[in-house]
Amino acid sequence: MTLEELRRLDPKKIGSWPVLPKLGVLLVALLLIVFASYWFDWQHQADAINTEKQKEAQLRTTFLEKKKLAVDLPAYRKQLEDIEKQFGALLKQLPGKAEIDALLIDINQAGLGRGLQFELFRPGTETVRDFYAELPIALKITGNYHDIGAFASDIGKLSRIVTLNDIAISSAKDLLVLDTTAKTFRYLDDSELAQRRRAAAAKSKPARR
Repeated sequence: MTLEELRRLDPKKIGSWPVLPKLGVLLVALLLIVFASYWFDWQHQADAINTEKQKEAQLRTTFLEKKKLAVDLPAYRKQLEDIEKQFGALLKQLPGKAEIDALLIDINQAGLGRGLQFELFRPGTETVRDFYAELPIALKITGNYHDIGAFASDIGKLSRIVTLNDIAISSAKDLLVLDTTAKTFRYLDDSELAQRRRAAAAKSKPARR
């Protein structure tokens, strides 16, 4: 069909057109319908589908992670029980409030038993931590090299935890002078722990206006 024949076609009488022009118009109309459908409807549906696919992938990942945690839960509980047992064993190495005086005597006796002379034995002020209190003891001890070394070894063998910190050694005639801070620890009793919890709760409350 020539270009001149196409120009002669009456748009108001499409029904009388030849087959090829009719098919061309139908094809153009179909393409316009498909494009309009995509632009005004299908495009949004495709975006929604992609969003839901992303959500599905995230939910699947979350599910797998929680499934793994559920499978490993018995092992985690067993580890927690073991940690609590170890913590309890360590806690037993800390004296209670009533045992501190006896521990101070043990430290003093460890020095005297080695023939050392205490120039200073002064317990300091306790520092309270989360579940225990730390007590520093300023020590100044005079003795020979071997006795001071044996004293340090005896301190490490005490049934309760005692550490020697800030160690300084100087000479005095034929002897050595040991300046150190011994630190021992005690666990807080139930009343002290309850008091700390109440203080923490009161501190976390917002101030009233």
